[in-house]
Amino acid sequence: MAPATAPVPTVTDSSSAQRTQPATDHALASVGSAVRDKKRVLAASFVGTTIEWYDFYLYGAAAALVFSHYFFPQGSGVGSIIASFATFAIAFFFRPLGGIIAGHLGDRIGRKALLVASLLIMGVATTVIGLLPGFSQIGWFAVALLVACRIAQGLSAGMEWGGSAVLSVEHAPKGLRGLFGSFTQVGSAAGMLLATAFFAIMQGVTTAEQFQAWGWRVPFLFSAVLVIIGLIIRAGIEDAEEFQEVKREKVAASSPVREVLTQHTRGVIVCIGQRMIQPAIFSILTVYTLTYVTQQRGASQWVMISILIAAAVGLVGGPFWGWLSDRVGRRRISIIAAAAIGVFVWPYFYYLDHGPLALLPLVYLIGMAVLHDSIYGPQAALFAEQFPTHLRYSGVSLGYQVGTILSGGLTPMIAAWLVATGGSPWLLCGYLSLLAVISVVTGRMAKDTVTDAPEIAQY
Repeated sequence: MAPATAPVPTVTDSSSAQRTQPATDHALASVGSAVRDKKRVLAASFVGTTIEWYDFYLYGAAAALVFSHYFFPQGSGVGSIIASFATFAIAFFFRPLGGIIAGHLGDRIGRKALLVASLLIMGVATTVIGLLPGFSQIGWFAVALLVACRIAQGLSAGMEWGGSAVLSVEHAPKGLRGLFGSFTQVGSAAGMLLATAFFAIMQGVTTAEQFQAWGWRVPFLFSAVLVIIGLIIRAGIEDAEEFQEVKREKVAASSPVREVLTQHTRGVIVCIGQRMIQPAIFSILTVYTLTYVTQQRGASQWVMISILIAAAVGLVGGPFWGWLSDRVGRRRISIIAAAAIGVFVWPYFYYLDHGPLALLPLVYLIGMAVLHDSIYGPQAALFAEQFPTHLRYSGVSLGYQVGTILSGGLTPMIAAWLVATGGSPWLLCGYLSLLAVISVVTGRMAKDTVTDAPEIAQY
């Protein structure tokens, strides 16, 4: 009978485990750090567009309630209001310039630096507006300063959206670009809610005289707090590895905008075309409907309630549509949404003329939370996928801002003119349906990494 064999000590197993444990801990720490970084990127994208839209709605409200007589008291009532809204419109025409400048630099030196700069410019300009003396103190110099601040805000807004969209999409894990990009879009709803609530609170806690004297300034000065928070968040982010690799390989274009226009014309056309119906229906629902219902039915309070409800739902609706686009494709959702909006506007205006306004919040949930948000939520990812990494900031910014001017910036004025000319809203409905057709056609031209050939997904 053979003697029992003594067990051999497994020293190597123990030492191997000791060597493996630090590596495992390091891997887990790296994963945790990556998750925190991505959350920070989402927060950075969200806060930037929130501040942009907070300023947009804040200035629009102040232009109607305060600025017409604070900065333009020498004109007639209508003339002062027109002059006040003219300063509001000025910023739109400087947005493409801001996008071109930021795109050129952002595609060459990095996205983060330009996004920090855009926040600083917006914060300084908005805070200065809150400190401006009126026409009665320094005359036309007050108007000149107001215009200068609006130009700065326009440049900043032009820099902001493209950079936020690109940053969030480039940091997205595989298969989640639509969801990550939607956090840039949610800032619209958040900014609208914040600005509307803040203005309403200040009007509620001050007398009419106090609000006109100093109450309107507080929301503008609060923008500085938002900007500081945004800067703290953005200071801790880095450009995505995808872009850093482009920098290491030194493939940056000497003139990104020119290369976009000459070599990626289709992508620019897609972006501009997609901006035709989305900002148009947004302007109709949030701006023009207020005027139309007041004139036709004399009951504007239902419009304000409906806008706030739809904006609140949009905080979750935008990410939902972005997530869904990662499953079924951004192009498909955009085409269906644009076509549906082109049909929706006809019964919508019939309802405004004849329907019970108590149901308007439900109508807005259909128009805003379903139709508008379904085309807007995936838009950051859709636009980013039309351009290669080294040209993406320029291409996205150019297409987005030019489309915004052509559609969103002009739609309220065109709407008022068409209704006045035709004596009914049907010419306006035809105009909106035409914009929807343009968005459908250009949507069919778009690249879609979810449904197209795999090579398109490789930026």
